[in-house]
Amino acid sequence: MFVVTGATGNVGRALVRILASAGERVTATSRGVSAADVPDGVRHVPADLADADGLRPLFDGADAVFLQNGGASAHLLDPRDLVDAAKAGGAGRIVLLSSQGVATRPGSASHGEIGLRFEDAVRESGLEWTILRPGGFASNSLAWAESVRARRELAAPFADTGLPVIDPEDIAEVGAAVLREDGHAGRVYELTGPVLSTPRERAADLADALGEPIRFVAQTRDEAHAEMVRFMPEPVVETTLDILGAPTPAEQRISPDVERVLGRAPRPFADWAARNAAAFR
Repeated sequence: MFVVTGATGNVGRALVRILASAGERVTATSRGVSAADVPDGVRHVPADLADADGLRPLFDGADAVFLQNGGASAHLLDPRDLVDAAKAGGAGRIVLLSSQGVATRPGSASHGEIGLRFEDAVRESGLEWTILRPGGFASNSLAWAESVRARRELAAPFADTGLPVIDPEDIAEVGAAVLREDGHAGRVYELTGPVLSTPRERAADLADALGEPIRFVAQTRDEAHAEMVRFMPEPVVETTLDILGAPTPAEQRISPDVERVLGRAPRPFADWAARNAAAFR
């Protein structure tokens, strides 16, 4: 049996679907998960990662656990408590959804330090472990959906700076493979898309998916900061803007790891845009 935490997120939702369609027994958990969020036959249990004791019954009988690194509440968690709960439930394998920032922004509390605490807990667990470190998600473009729907317009800073954004579906497929297959123990997989993609290019891909033009508005860093700080903590905004505007060579590197695990290249942003066009109509 596989336990998937963060089951209503961009990666977790897809992972639950992939495992269930393969006939696996799955328990899906997140703070607000309900029957409407999961395929038929999937056990769904609302739970808070901050309550490790409350999670223990959830892990009973688990063969493997997919653990996400806590998201917005990560600073409230002791990852060793989560790992211990999974271990007590009988899990022999744990797959951690971490972040590329653990390696590229180690001094950042939001992108590096918290992720490293989770990684250390997994490495020291005594379980068979694998760590997934994705870069930026293609689904972050959903932040543009409202303005595209209302005005066929989107605004973004650093219009022509490219990053190899990854489709969450690819992360989920890698997660499913690593959970189900042998041969991945002790590995750290960096997950990226197949090419560098700029905000201006992603706007064009969305326009193609909609079959309508979208006006691209190039923001200054200050303009983007003022918008982002309304829904993100200041330190997260600053580090995010640093990555978007002045990525390191490691953050622009195209990783071979998706293809290494899945035997195919990762999907380009245009594929994600085509599948999610309805959100922008």
